Amino acid sequence: MKQRIRNGETLAGYVATIPSAVSVQAMAAAGADWVVIDQEHGAVGPESLHAMITATAGTRCAPLVRVPRCDEAWVKPALDLGAEGIVFPQVRTAADAAECVSLLRYPPQGRRGWGPFVAHARWGVGLFDYLPQRGDQTVCLLLIETRAAVENIEAICRVEGIDGMIIAQFDLSTELGVSGQFDAPEFRDAFAHLERVILGTNIPVGAAALTCEQTRQLLDRGHRLPVHGFDVLMLGSVVRQTAEWRQREA
Repeated sequence: MKQRIRNGETLAGYVATIPSAVSVQAMAAAGADWVVIDQEHGAVGPESLHAMITATAGTRCAPLVRVPRCDEAWVKPALDLGAEGIVFPQVRTAADAAECVSLLRYPPQGRRGWGPFVAHARWGVGLFDYLPQRGDQTVCLLLIETRAAVENIEAICRVEGIDGMIIAQFDLSTELGVSGQFDAPEFRDAFAHLERVILGTNIPVGAAALTCEQTRQLLDRGHRLPVHGFDVLMLGSVVRQTAEWRQREA
């Protein structure tokens, strides 16, 4: 995924909150470029994580893990189980961003502990080949979702090692006091400011693109990491649609 980002590709992502290797495999096989296995808000525990990461094997889909916080105790196991990258929530400052990058890099550039006893097999390399062949391929995505991040975005963007940022509308609108009101002036101003700064530094950016129209608008503005859906919401949406079909036929 890191190389595809560098190549300038637009990569479509989805969020897996259901602890199921089957659902991740289905999304990966259907063409998802990346899947975020959600340990912050999803029901995914350590018992399911490895299977969900492994379910992307044989596809071009990158398995990323959203951890609950920037904490070595969460980041290290996810990477050592074979995750291709980490999605960090609640980044507020440049110091936060630098800490996130550090946890993904081996010394001397960072402070990731060495132990790819499971990860090397996921990537089809020898145990001691993992660091030279995969060590610098770990993807760092930051969620920009706080008032502080809006205020500090210029400094955050100057941190070296960030592969992309996702403007998380749900959390950001909630923190701004207009939860879910994406047309509210406060939210629109903050979103526009974030877009302008991030795109101006050539860091790939994304946001929720849950409809065709939302996707078109974001891509037209330069987004390259659209997030197209959450598994549990997509499942519910399909069931509601079929219920509507029955009602129309009644």
